[in-house]
Amino acid sequence: MPVPAAGEPVPVPEAAGEPLRAVRPPRQVTGLRQRLAELRGPAAVPHPMDARALAALAANPGCRRRALLDGAGVDKGALASALGAPANFGQSQFAHQRGNSFEARVKADGGADLVRLLHERLRDGSEPPGPGAVATPDLTAPGPQGRTARTALALREATEAGRWALLDHPMVSLDVAGSPAFLEPDAVVVHPDGSWTVVEIKSFPMVDGSADPAKVGAAARQSAVYTLALERVASMIGRPPEDGGDAADAADAVDAVDVAETASGARTAEAAGAAETAGPAGAAAPAVAREAAAPVAPAGTAAREGSVAPAGAASVRARVRYHVLLVCPKDFSNLPTAEMVDVRKQLAVTRRQLDRLTRIEEIAAALPEGTTFDLRFTDDGRTPTRPVEELTAAVEAVDAAYAPECLSTCELAAHCRTRSRAAGRVEALGRGVRGELGGLTTMDAVLTAAMERPADDSPTVDALRRAAALRAEALASRPEAVACR
Repeated sequence: MPVPAAGEPVPVPEAAGEPLRAVRPPRQVTGLRQRLAELRGPAAVPHPMDARALAALAANPGCRRRALLDGAGVDKGALASALGAPANFGQSQFAHQRGNSFEARVKADGGADLVRLLHERLRDGSEPPGPGAVATPDLTAPGPQGRTARTALALREATEAGRWALLDHPMVSLDVAGSPAFLEPDAVVVHPDGSWTVVEIKSFPMVDGSADPAKVGAAARQSAVYTLALERVASMIGRPPEDGGDAADAADAVDAVDVAETASGARTAEAAGAAETAGPAGAAAPAVAREAAAPVAPAGTAAREGSVAPAGAASVRARVRYHVLLVCPKDFSNLPTAEMVDVRKQLAVTRRQLDRLTRIEEIAAALPEGTTFDLRFTDDGRTPTRPVEELTAAVEAVDAAYAPECLSTCELAAHCRTRSRAAGRVEALGRGVRGELGGLTTMDAVLTAAMERPADDSPTVDALRRAAALRAEALASRPEAVACR
């Protein structure tokens, strides 16, 4: 019998007199996973990537350093502390406890009040959910892959049942630069028409129907990440069984969702999502959605908006609504209120930025041999023993794209700011200034262009010369003034 090549099916006899059947060998651990494990250290537990970190990564797709560290599961907070530049942002323990208490209140009574709140904000004329009308499937499963598969199966069952359902802390996966990220929304509500709504619960107040625009914008970007991941699930389980398919088809769909390395299958909605507009960037204030969002159709199928199928009908198509329910405390109280937030613009931006991310294997392949971010903790798991010089060299081996906005979203921002200032890079002044200066990438180059007469006579250089002349004129008119340095 010839020996099959690597990766080919291995013929195995079933029984005497029966033909051979092909059995594929078990999947081996990929070289990328081994490399990422080496980068974070053999004893380090992978640090999970949440939707907030993924939204920040999508907002700065040119930062190869963050893409690699997040993809490898490196604890950037511990790494920053070991480098001597700890992060100075985060949520206090009091705010965390208050948020958990408010979320428990919102989801009390099996989520019935939350679903009624969503129905009130929809204002679509449908019948409100009655007592006991909201199903709450159990999503317990071992490991993130198991929870992802269980969530996909629960979403399919709830969609086909044609009734209200609340999934409390489901788990979905998303491919990020070739590495899987497991995300956990606060809740997802399944409507009787087969559509899904992401629920985002925040502890900041909503006064007179509006909240802090910056915080609402951050919540919208975070919800857009969940929506993008749910689109992938809908594209896999939304296609009804054909040729008399039964539960085996559902299992196949769940198996497909469980393979976290597969690329996102929800690209069919990209053109529609990018073409639609939805208010100013950052979602200045929550807007009440009066119409259901356009459905997301699986590849090769036509989505039908507003279709409602009877309970148990296999023809119901899963789709994700582009309006998420933002739930906040009302007027500094502990009573929940909510508004619908349109995230189509944030969804299009997130999808486009994630597509621009360099694949992690390409970044890892360009690193010097032996590069690792292992902190080499002591037995207590708290004290790093790795020399700071080695850690600094490992971090600097990966290019970063620092901007002042990183200070509120990345644990390594303080370290990157120090290095950027020491190198005299103009990125430390902000992305706007960096874009205006064009090819002038350092402070020395900017000062040379402003004070001397370089060969380049670009509009940027002319503007710098005019600014330098105006500054000199202002200082000459007031001899007592002290020039800033």
